[in-house]
Amino acid sequence: MSINLKSLISVFNADWIGSDTDIFVDHISIDSRSLQNGAKTLFFALSGANNDAHLYISELIEKGVQNFVVQHIPENVKGKANFLVVRNTLKAFHEFAAYYRNLFNFPVIGLTGSNGKTIVKEWLNFLLSPDFNIIRSPKSYNSQVGVPLSVIAINEKHNLGIFEAGISTVKEMANLEQIIKPNIGVLTNIGSAHDEGFQNTEQKINEKLVLFKNTPVIIYQKNQLVDKCLTAFSVENPLKDRKLFSWSFTDQSAAVFILKKETKNDTTTIQYQYNNESFNLEIPFSDSASVENAISCLLVMLHFKYDFAVIQNRVQMLYPVQMRLEVKNGINNCSIIDDSYSSDFQSLKIALDFLESQKKKNASKTIILSDIFQSGFSNEELYSKVAQLIADNKINRVIGIGPTISAFAVKFPNSRMFLNTASFIEAVDDLNFSNETILIKGARSFQFEEIVSLLEEKTHETVLEINLDSISHNLNYYKSKLANDVKIMVMVKAFGYGNGGLEIAKLLEHHNTDYLGVAFADEGISLKNGGIKLPIMVLNPESTSFPSIIQYQLEPEIYSIKGLNAFLKIAREKNLKDYPIHIKLDTGMHRLGFEDNTIEELISTLRGNSTVRVQSILSHLATSDDPSHFEFVEEQISLFEKLSSKLMSELSISPIRHILNTSGISNFPNAQYNMVRLGIGLYGVSNDPAEQKYLENVGTLKSIISQVRTIPSGDSVGYGRRFMAKKETKIATIPIGYADGISRLWGNQVGFVTIKNQKAYIVGSVCMDMLMVDVSHIECKEGDSVIIFGESPTVVEMAEALKTIPYEIMTSISQRVKRVFFR
Repeated sequence: MSINLKSLISVFNADWIGSDTDIFVDHISIDSRSLQNGAKTLFFALSGANNDAHLYISELIEKGVQNFVVQHIPENVKGKANFLVVRNTLKAFHEFAAYYRNLFNFPVIGLTGSNGKTIVKEWLNFLLSPDFNIIRSPKSYNSQVGVPLSVIAINEKHNLGIFEAGISTVKEMANLEQIIKPNIGVLTNIGSAHDEGFQNTEQKINEKLVLFKNTPVIIYQKNQLVDKCLTAFSVENPLKDRKLFSWSFTDQSAAVFILKKETKNDTTTIQYQYNNESFNLEIPFSDSASVENAISCLLVMLHFKYDFAVIQNRVQMLYPVQMRLEVKNGINNCSIIDDSYSSDFQSLKIALDFLESQKKKNASKTIILSDIFQSGFSNEELYSKVAQLIADNKINRVIGIGPTISAFAVKFPNSRMFLNTASFIEAVDDLNFSNETILIKGARSFQFEEIVSLLEEKTHETVLEINLDSISHNLNYYKSKLANDVKIMVMVKAFGYGNGGLEIAKLLEHHNTDYLGVAFADEGISLKNGGIKLPIMVLNPESTSFPSIIQYQLEPEIYSIKGLNAFLKIAREKNLKDYPIHIKLDTGMHRLGFEDNTIEELISTLRGNSTVRVQSILSHLATSDDPSHFEFVEEQISLFEKLSSKLMSELSISPIRHILNTSGISNFPNAQYNMVRLGIGLYGVSNDPAEQKYLENVGTLKSIISQVRTIPSGDSVGYGRRFMAKKETKIATIPIGYADGISRLWGNQVGFVTIKNQKAYIVGSVCMDMLMVDVSHIECKEGDSVIIFGESPTVVEMAEALKTIPYEIMTSISQRVKRVFFR
């Protein structure tokens, strides 16, 4: 990419404020935190409900960025850079992507639907890449921001594009259609995802079809509702010679009719009819979703007129798609970022940004990188760009694997090259991995999963998977409820509600969260030692921890005169000045805090004191989630207003005030004050069923089947023979028990796990390290995956059955259970 800024003035209808328009840029950015920003970057200062990139322009100028698309020029940067001033920077970003897309003329496949978009995209890339130089959306970049970022990665060597488009409500797809402009459209499975953004399924289909407004070929699974929508769509958007290329299991009028489908040993064979001929196609999957996705790919290959033998040969080699970056604990105090299934230039940029956001404090950064395929550049140009990217991201050590990257070793300082994965594994002991954050990124053919296995810390097979994207989604959901000037504190106490404190804190820091909250000093110290720079408030500080709180620059909550005097004594001894403290008021919770009758003494103690500064005044709501007690909440808020106002008036201070917790954010928007505290909602749990559907599940507790056995009628299972088989029963044993945090009350057919998308009820008592389930109705084997909780059962379901709350379920998961973080 090399774009002259002068050409963009008319594209955006922008006002130019700068020194010279004869400037070329080769990098587009919307992320002020990226280390890839530089002198040839054009930065779009996007402004939304939760963040405004205009605030970071000064910082970017200091880093060398000189060219910006803005809605206004902040006073502190006037005359310091070049500005294209527009009415709406997101609209301008879309206009730029559409302008850039129009510079290229080659076939583009556009994918949309509720499910399967990313799988079909990755499989099409695999199936078509021997014959095309493909540009595709990295990962699941299908949003109003992700699609433009995908399209502007096109270069002159590409001759086929595959881009996915996702929407969550009406009137979003028109923007993406202008950017993608597909020649071939693929409508994947229409399911329940994002249902809340549409009146009904018909409206959702109609909105998704907008992507194909000017598309000559539309591929889809034929059914009555989709056909109805397509008929109306074609009338409203007439296009000469538009081809509706359909497939079906049941409707023989489809262009491709599936005569029969047989599943055996994790494979499926379909017999399909096309152009009056019948063919048998073997698909290396047995689940219905994968089969449908493979059929969508089949129709694309038929449209491209591939020979059946080629189709059969390539489809047989389809593989499970790894769609996420995972953070894992490694050997010798290393952190591993596992991106071991893809290696292209665009996704390398994403992975390096993720590495920066998840690096361990003071740890060096290492990348293990395979040869890169399908870049569209010559090898010389490609590896020059890769070397510059790695240098910009301040990578300390590069390990290259593959003959091509090895040939360009001279471009990578402090590097070690290997021709293949096997030779790396032979030399791994000599590479001395220790105290590093290691990004492992390789094309599938290099089998980098072997490297991940080698460097990963060995733990038992039960893991708690944490979806960092879901945390981001939930954070933004609650941010959208706040007034623009309201700050947000996120609670990461109790090991991030059982999900992992440090990794989540890093993500929150990446999102420019204002404050973190922990219960005890040692939690805050752990975060500070992990490199967290955000201010951290300690909600339940013990007086013995005050010296450590000061040492690590934590901020204590003060809730009693005794505690205040103890902290003041230590603060004076250390000659502190204006040290931030947080005053807790008791407005009815009656747990901790200054009550009305102690306010005068508090004021007297603080008046004229320069040792500490009241950073915030807070209280805690007792019943913000219970409508039957909302009147009590109003009384608490009224008392908080009275007591906090008195403190502010008497002491002539203007601190942050905050009283709302997660439920309070939703139920009492008029009491946001200067800050709110987000807790359980961040982790995907709401006390309001209506709100729950807007949140995404964060934690999935998974294990495997250790053994499967069949017992006869009359035999028992487990301690105390608390389960007696009434008929021949197939039992699966799973390596997780009450030592891992699974309540014994969840046993004896109260609770269940999910195997192969089916419920398997727990039989007998939950043991310390194991539990047993009835799988008589499930085709399963040893090593198969088991969901303990996540989408089903949810922690809410478990809590209701156990007559407790989701907090207890989540925080009970033992630290011996490995946490795996992914995006």
